[in-house]
Amino acid sequence: MINNRWVSPLIAAFVCLFILFSTAEAASNRDANGRLKVLYHIDGSDVGVAKYAMALINKHMEAEGGPDKIDIKVVVHGPALKLFDKETVDPTLRKKLAMIIAKGIQPEMCQVSMKLFGNPLETLEPGFIPTEHPVAVKRIADLQEQGYLYIKP
Repeated sequence: MINNRWVSPLIAAFVCLFILFSTAEAASNRDANGRLKVLYHIDGSDVGVAKYAMALINKHMEAEGGPDKIDIKVVVHGPALKLFDKETVDPTLRKKLAMIIAKGIQPEMCQVSMKLFGNPLETLEPGFIPTEHPVAVKRIADLQEQGYLYIKP
């Protein structure tokens, strides 16, 4: 038989531990300045998905309170590279990409994809930088290990 005298304190202790661990986990998704760390991953050849991703990024910044409240990384690789070729880019995608770049985001293009598709940075829309690691999936894994929340539209 359980002593009722201990039930309330035990429940309170479990609630406190849950809150403590939840807060610690949430804090690991923020940088030293308290900005939420988020990774957007784009790798498909569907222009509609790429435009949707750009719109989501803009809305996400607004929802967090502006670009100074969120640290967004955008990693592009594989067939998605062709969507950002400056000779053939969809005009709406170009506009949405320019909007996020104007807000301080530096989208990263996979170095291996650029070699495989024969599209160096100069052939892509302005604003892209090469991925920190030549292989995009390694870069994505590294960012997740650093606490970046993963979003794949």
